[in-house]
Amino acid sequence: MLVVTMVIAPTLAPAQSKEGPAIESGATVQLEYTMKDGAGGAVISSNRGQPPLRYVHGKSEIPSGLERALVGLHAGDQKSVTVAPEEAFGPIDPQATAEVPKESLPAEALVVGTPLMAQAPDGGERAVRVKEVRERTVVIDLNHPLAGKTLHFDLRVLEVSPP
Repeated sequence: MLVVTMVIAPTLAPAQSKEGPAIESGATVQLEYTMKDGAGGAVISSNRGQPPLRYVHGKSEIPSGLERALVGLHAGDQKSVTVAPEEAFGPIDPQATAEVPKESLPAEALVVGTPLMAQAPDGGERAVRVKEVRERTVVIDLNHPLAGKTLHFDLRVLEVSPP
């Protein structure tokens, strides 16, 4: 069962205006956000005081639970959203591993937990981690670094451009 909890944070300012376009499929949206670990509340990422996050709504450029929670918001709106792993970066898949020869990695990377960038079959890059160092090989965890985590977002919609 997928659960997405959405809460309007009482400490955030209320929406400023309902004028202008609402977030809908195809809209280009600019956000200010702080993403926290839903379990402990530690800040994972934030762009406050930096350039906004820009995405096209409906193109799966952000987690699906977050995208769903933003529908209908306008520039100036603020919202707090908690997103379950299944609607964020997925649950941890214990089978999502790859075994590579030890010599294919630099010596300083041969430590459990070391984050690495790997080339995906489609040519793109993806973040991976060293899961286990064996005598001749290294087991790489292919799960997204945020897989299995409930995430909490504090958001402010900066701009919405219609489709």
